[in-house]
Amino acid sequence: MSSVLRSASTGQDLSTAAKYRPVSTHLAIAPPVSVVIPAMNEAENLPYVFKTLPDWIHEVVLVDGNSTDDTVEVARGLWPEVRVVKQRGKGKGDALITGFEACTGDIIVMVDADGSADGNEILRYVSALLSGADFAKGSRFANGGGTDDMTFIRKLGNWALCTIVNRKFGARYTDLCYGYNAFWRHCLDKIDLDCTGFEIETLINIRVVKAGLKVQEIPSHEYLRIHGTSNLRAVRDGLRVLKVILGERSNRRELRRQAHHSPMLDSVRGEVS
Repeated sequence: MSSVLRSASTGQDLSTAAKYRPVSTHLAIAPPVSVVIPAMNEAENLPYVFKTLPDWIHEVVLVDGNSTDDTVEVARGLWPEVRVVKQRGKGKGDALITGFEACTGDIIVMVDADGSADGNEILRYVSALLSGADFAKGSRFANGGGTDDMTFIRKLGNWALCTIVNRKFGARYTDLCYGYNAFWRHCLDKIDLDCTGFEIETLINIRVVKAGLKVQEIPSHEYLRIHGTSNLRAVRDGLRVLKVILGERSNRRELRRQAHHSPMLDSVRGEVS
């Protein structure tokens, strides 16, 4: 894994220190971090989004969904080095896939453009990846997380869908439909993303588990959208999520077989015999 997590100390050789990017008073990292923000008509919310983004990130990739307001101009004014990518199709899934393809960092972070996510939490996600996780999954229902933006019906639906995924795929998620996540870029080589709507988050969560990648949940707090209205429709998008879940074949049996016949276990059996 191309990650390094070291203590930032005085007296360090400058040629070595130059390779690392300070992220706190005690930590510095080597891998560049890309933040992907899908946005359509979010000009009023972007100041709140960019205000909390840490200055040590490598790049911000804004995927513009053909906005009719000043989304792009506002983004460039707030973050002059922002990379603006025009979305090819429609839907959040299509926007994220477009953004992932444009990223140049080793770590990719998904952040919504409505002001509901706190960019300061990115350090938690990156720390989890540097500590050995492949996929750092935000959770509003893990201990320490929370949400200001979910009705009881949406919470119930999220719980039901999450329960189905856990039972069908052997996952241990506490949250399913949340868009604040981070992962190593190499994960994209192991999961195929082929949906266009809000169900992209569920598809990623399922295929990460099916690929046998190491997942760590990160407690996250979701705030209210600041301006405008969400394109999310609970019933419509909930049914799309359910369709994705039912359409994915469980490979729990295959994963158990691989674990049972792993080279490490075989060597142990040989020593015992």
